[in-house]
Amino acid sequence: MTRQFKMLIFVMVMLLITAGGMVVVWSQHDDEEPVTILGTWTAKQAEQFETLLQGFGIPFRYQGTAAQRDVLLSKVQSGEPPDIVIMPGLGELAEYADQELLKPLNRLYEPQEYGAPWKPTGSPSENVYWVPVKADLKSIVWYRQGHEPAPEPAPLRSWCIGMGDDGASGWPGTDWIEDLVLQREGPDVYEKWALGMGEVQWWRSDPVRRAWEAWARLLRQDEKAAKHALLTDHRGAPDGNGLLFDGRGGCTLEHQGSFALSFYKDDAQHADLMDSARLLPEGGSRVRAHEVTGDFAALFSDRRPARELIRRLASEEGQQKWADLANVFSANRQVEREGPQDDAVERKIARQLGEGPRCLDASDVMAPAVRDAFYEAVLLTIARVAAGQDPDIEGVLHDVQRMQDAQSARGADSRAAPKTVCSKQ
Repeated sequence: MTRQFKMLIFVMVMLLITAGGMVVVWSQHDDEEPVTILGTWTAKQAEQFETLLQGFGIPFRYQGTAAQRDVLLSKVQSGEPPDIVIMPGLGELAEYADQELLKPLNRLYEPQEYGAPWKPTGSPSENVYWVPVKADLKSIVWYRQGHEPAPEPAPLRSWCIGMGDDGASGWPGTDWIEDLVLQREGPDVYEKWALGMGEVQWWRSDPVRRAWEAWARLLRQDEKAAKHALLTDHRGAPDGNGLLFDGRGGCTLEHQGSFALSFYKDDAQHADLMDSARLLPEGGSRVRAHEVTGDFAALFSDRRPARELIRRLASEEGQQKWADLANVFSANRQVEREGPQDDAVERKIARQLGEGPRCLDASDVMAPAVRDAFYEAVLLTIARVAAGQDPDIEGVLHDVQRMQDAQSARGADSRAAPKTVCSKQ
């Protein structure tokens, strides 16, 4: 029986029966329904997440999918959204909040436990619509232990690159562009571009264009490798251990977030990392900041069990259990990474997540229409290079800027969207 149908019956009972006891019975029945959760975690990480939730003692049904954006949109349009969604797309969550589809999380967690840039900004009286329940580090490059690269820009043949994703192909390319802008121009320019601040046409500005051109020059070193990147899943083969360990073409480096450890599976113990700044195309000599990302929980339902599950998941205790159980990283500053599972690589990640300037993934905070245009521009650039054509950078950036302008013309400034992207530390 769908929730909508149950609510229809509830209304009929209210109209036909005046006995308050009957109403209480229906209300209690609704609270006994499992909390529905939609997330991106699948396979082993989904199993670990479900194990964590089982410890909360709240009945739930978890659905993990790589095509989360499409699945969520379908559920919302059908009138049956999940009680809780967990996703990295703050721009997307902001749109749902502006449509008054999300419920405030005020007083469901302790904001002071969460540091910038994950912590929502604004006055204490403003509603908060999401809370980070997992954090990951970007602006890093993975390599096999014992094969540390020279601290200088690496040629295309060294890079393990895949643009494919079930629901958002192209985002790995946006990470390259974002990191180039961040390391070359610094957090201030990066933040203004990500938020579309001021009257500047950021997509056609020198900082973004120069970063895009540097990336295109890297791709043009090998048209065959560019084509392979376009047709390759960013996680590697389904039965493999990630691109870095799949042995494709002898590549030795991967520009990927800390979540790559889950792709590497058993080979994760043989992986090491370093900051990306010096290895990027025409790279600089120092790290200006680290790009980070997060998985944010939001409420579509105001049901008591769903609110209680969010409260437990976002608490220091819940985050500590999640970190210990699944070896993941938390944006909660009270959580410590200790125990026999900890190693030098994870200490590096935890340290960088907790100190120095950090900036949220730019495409994650952009309005969905702009983000999707960004993804498409990346794919079009690679496709043109792979076909031996001019990448037409001016043209693709003009198209993304048109989408940004269209959002502004519609008065699409989101009240719920993040106001800042970078920490000031």
